[in-house]
Amino acid sequence: MSVRTGLGTSPVVGSLVSAKKRKEYKVSNRLQEGKRPIYAVCFNFLDSRYYNVFATAGGNRVTVYQLLENSGVAVLQAYVDEDKDESFYTVSWSCDELNSPLLIASGSNGIIRVIDAGKEKISKSFVGHGDSVNELRTQALTPCLVVSASKDESVRLWNVNTGICILIFAGANGHRNEVLSVDFHPSNKHLIASCGMDNTVKIWCLKEFWTHVKKSFEWKDLPSTFQTKYVQFPIFTAGVHSNYVDCTRWLGDFILSKSVDNEIVLWEPLMKEHGGSNDGSVDLLQKYPVPDCDIWFIKFSWNREGKVYVWELHSSPPNLVAKLSYSQCKSPIRQTAMSYDGSAILCCCEDGSVWRWDAMQ
Repeated sequence: MSVRTGLGTSPVVGSLVSAKKRKEYKVSNRLQEGKRPIYAVCFNFLDSRYYNVFATAGGNRVTVYQLLENSGVAVLQAYVDEDKDESFYTVSWSCDELNSPLLIASGSNGIIRVIDAGKEKISKSFVGHGDSVNELRTQALTPCLVVSASKDESVRLWNVNTGICILIFAGANGHRNEVLSVDFHPSNKHLIASCGMDNTVKIWCLKEFWTHVKKSFEWKDLPSTFQTKYVQFPIFTAGVHSNYVDCTRWLGDFILSKSVDNEIVLWEPLMKEHGGSNDGSVDLLQKYPVPDCDIWFIKFSWNREGKVYVWELHSSPPNLVAKLSYSQCKSPIRQTAMSYDGSAILCCCEDGSVWRWDAMQ
């Protein structure tokens, strides 16, 4: 595999010095869920009715909150798993056939829980992974499709409404170690990106399996009788990093990925349909420095020192619009989430706390 630099030049590296356009945020609220780490936080952007609703996952608990005006936060509901030793690592929003909100959560025991937020109860449990699940992501174009990344070296595609495991991405050219992160392409329903402890980012294509995906919507028999298919060959494998890759996200047709080397990299996979060769060649476009981010399993753009870096993605060179820090927030931040309008940023931490930052007018 080769790494080609973007446009014949080296990637543009962002500066941690003051930016042209800065945005000011202030700490407005702090929640303490307990002492176990909170690994995940996410807003529900699938339905405009719930844009101010978010969920956290940590320990054996998933909690649903609502952002209130004047910096308030209200607890709406909480789910506590029957397994006291469960540690939830990831949570994602989905919806059922009637567009009622569902929460999908999983973690150390590898069981994926589907929580009906409207009825406040578990609606389904998916068993299939042979080890812990590190990340869940929902396809925005078809929200009942959810993908999971696991320590068992596989990625799985699920139909939440029918309870079917449709595809397993693993095998001959699959990941050779724990899969840490996965993401759906925002506009191409056929593309998935995954990354992990084998230092690679892989792109998988669903196009030739799409008839099988559609069959999962019409299945009336038991989910266990559905013939799950294996996808053993990704269409692209990139070696952008030299260490674990613990977070990856699509940005249009570009990919953002992060390792433990204190930076996030923006790059373009040079695939055949875009004039490339599918040999793993990439254009490295930009780098976003994130100091003190040298421990793994920290999702995008925060660090182990309790600081948050806010980058403007549509500028070149990269524009650091805000660096958030607070004297009492010293624990590693495992994940952040930004509200739909960008007015609030949430941070979930290793010490069981959740912090709210509000943009200042």
